[in-house]
Amino acid sequence: MKMEIVFNKPYQTGQEFQNIQESLTSMCISGNGVFTKKCHAFFEREYGFAKVLLTSSCTDALEMAAILLNIGPGDEVIMPSYTFVSTANAFVLRGAKIVFADSRSDHPGIDEDAIEDLITPRTKAIVPVHYAGAACDMVKIMEIAHRHKIMVVEDAAQAIDSYCLDAEGKPKPLGSWGHLSAFSFHETKNIISGEGGMLVINDVSFIERAEIIWEKGTNRSQFFRGQVDKYGWVDIGSSFLPSDIIAAFLYAQLESINHIQNRRKEIWNLYYRHLLPLQEGGFLKLPSIPNFASNNAHMFYAVCNSLEQRTALISFLKMNGIIAVFHYQSLHRSQFHLSKNDDVYLPHADHYTDCLLRLPMFFELSNEDVHNVASAIKEFFDL
Repeated sequence: MKMEIVFNKPYQTGQEFQNIQESLTSMCISGNGVFTKKCHAFFEREYGFAKVLLTSSCTDALEMAAILLNIGPGDEVIMPSYTFVSTANAFVLRGAKIVFADSRSDHPGIDEDAIEDLITPRTKAIVPVHYAGAACDMVKIMEIAHRHKIMVVEDAAQAIDSYCLDAEGKPKPLGSWGHLSAFSFHETKNIISGEGGMLVINDVSFIERAEIIWEKGTNRSQFFRGQVDKYGWVDIGSSFLPSDIIAAFLYAQLESINHIQNRRKEIWNLYYRHLLPLQEGGFLKLPSIPNFASNNAHMFYAVCNSLEQRTALISFLKMNGIIAVFHYQSLHRSQFHLSKNDDVYLPHADHYTDCLLRLPMFFELSNEDVHNVASAIKEFFDL
């Protein structure tokens, strides 16, 4: 019988339905209910974030960040080209020009050494993306940003429970470095709520306005805390709050985060051990975790030697019942960007666009599944 190994399978801990039922009986299932507050408290307690606000998506969190930074026409925002379109869209919607940086040669994350040459008097923000949950060099990025008085927004969509070493060599959670940060709880992430995201506010000067933007431009949160006797329209904003039902699902995941993370790391390490001979033989490259970064096992990818090799490998795996997929199409080569900007040469981003391959990676993937995927890849290379 032909095996079938899907690319992703959303994991449920078993507590989600009970939490959702509790939310329903609370008679408050709109945003900022009981479970929303529980999720906020979890992140602020466990990771030391100054303030968090759940959002309907990571895209929403990035859009909130762009509003908070007063991004507007004429401003420039530096980010990697090898990222999801939301990273750029959030700032383009405010009128900014996106300045794309190349990826590192050893990792799809932004080339930190390329950032400074891209800074101009119009640069308003730097947006590092922690690809596959592995940190960008945040010590270096924050030093550049501080020296040039530029804001930093971490796109930590894939980076829950991941860390970067600080200047003293101590691990500091991703999402706690930038002035603002954005996380995703999409069904493909380690911790999920179907759709969902979170804005992290580390610069406390943004907290009051962030709540207003989050509440459609009103001071409703202050009203419910008894800080004002009525609430009204005081700023721009939108409906960024998720339902408390979504938060109830998310909280069940957070209660099992250590269990989830431990299993994902087992799967990641098993892939690495099985596929290491292919890297040693020069057939492909395995993920490289920078020495300042931790591995949260969000993704297991391999970098093929060419587009043709990757295309053939994807087809071969599919014929064998295994779904493996490519990832981002670098934004500097997108139709939208090229219609408004000159082309730029970013060879590493182009290489990852053509050659990076993501393998099945989810909590319920069995050791036998990992073995079968690795065996099929070895068969493709006649090993």
